[in-house]
Amino acid sequence: MLARITDRLLGRGEAAVTVPPFDGALKPNQHLEDAAVFAELPDLEDLASDGRELFAAQRTQILRLTGGPPTMHARFDQPITAFCLLADGGMAVALGGRRVEIVGGAGDGYVCEAANGVPFNAINALAATAAGTVLATDGSRTQPYANWCHDLMLRGRSGRVIALDPGRGQPRELARGLAYAFGACQSAEGDIWVCESWRHRLVTVEREAAGKAVLDALPVYPSRLAPATGGGFWLTAFTARTQLVEFVLRETAYRRRMMKEIEPQYWIAPKLSSGHTFLEPMQGAHIKTMGILKPWAPPVSYGLVIRLAADGSPLYSLHSRTGGRNHGVVAAVECAGHLYVLTKGNERILRLPIAEIEAELNQ
Repeated sequence: MLARITDRLLGRGEAAVTVPPFDGALKPNQHLEDAAVFAELPDLEDLASDGRELFAAQRTQILRLTGGPPTMHARFDQPITAFCLLADGGMAVALGGRRVEIVGGAGDGYVCEAANGVPFNAINALAATAAGTVLATDGSRTQPYANWCHDLMLRGRSGRVIALDPGRGQPRELARGLAYAFGACQSAEGDIWVCESWRHRLVTVEREAAGKAVLDALPVYPSRLAPATGGGFWLTAFTARTQLVEFVLRETAYRRRMMKEIEPQYWIAPKLSSGHTFLEPMQGAHIKTMGILKPWAPPVSYGLVIRLAADGSPLYSLHSRTGGRNHGVVAAVECAGHLYVLTKGNERILRLPIAEIEAELNQ
C-alpha cells in the first residue's frame, strides 16, 4: 500500500503515464497489414486448430474452414466466447461467457458454470493442458464478456484463472484478483501462465495469485496464447496502449463523468478498430495533416502477434500499425505450416507462411 501511495505521488510504477516503445523483438513492421486474407466473416470470436484443420467460432456455431467453403461443425444455444480443441478429439466451448461445455471425447456432456462457489461471468479464453485439464480465464466478475472496456475504465481487478477437470474432480480456482485475465497456457516446465491485460504482462500462477512476470511492461494489452511448433507460444494483443488512455485511467473524476455522459464507442479508451466516424476522440491534426498520416500519430487501434520462446522471451512480432486495417487481434493459431490470425477489428482471418516470415525476420 505504501508503495502504491508513493507511486501516485511521484508518478511512477503503475501510476506512470509513460508507455514502453515498440523496440527490439517488438520493432514495428507491416507483416499483418500485408498478409493474405484467408476469410472475411462477421462476428468471429476465436480460432483453434489440431494442426491439420482450422476451426472458428462465429456467433452460436463452430465452423470448419479447411478445404473449401466454411461448413458448420457444431451449433450451440448461446453465443460462443471462446473454445479449444482437446487431445482426445473433444472440444471445450464457453457459452455466453457463463458456461463451459465439453463436446465429444472422454468428457462429452460435461458442463461447468462456477468455480469455488462463484459463477462464471466473462470466460474469454480456453486452453488444454498436457494432463487433460482445461484452463479457463474469467476476465471479470463484475462486467460481462462484451464489456471488457468498461472493466478497464473501472480499473477492474477481479479476473481469475480456473482449471476444469472433466470427469475427475471439481473445478479449481488457480488465481484471483487479476487485472482482466485474458488467455492462459501451460509452459514447457508445467507452469501455468496467464495474460493480465490491464497490467500489460504475462505472469505465472502461484498460490491462488499472480506470481513472477514472464513478460512485463508491454506496450499493448495482451490476450490469448496458442502453442507454436518447436516450442514456445504465439501471444496476441488486441490493441496498443497510449499515453492519453494511461492519463485518463488516472483521472478518476473525468473518467467517471465520461462513462456517465458519453456513449462507450466514443470514450477515450482502447478500441479494436478506428477511423469509422468523425466523432472519435482522436482525429484531425492529431492523426493526419493534409491527408497524410503523421509518423508520430498515436495508435487508436492496433494489431499485433508476438512469437514467444519456450521461456516466454519474445523472438519477433507481426504488426498492423497505426493507419492499418487488420487491428483487434484476439487469436492466432498454427495449421499446416501457416499462421492464421483473427482480426476482430475488421472481421478477417489472415494467413501467413511461417517459414517465409521467420527466414525474413531472422536475417
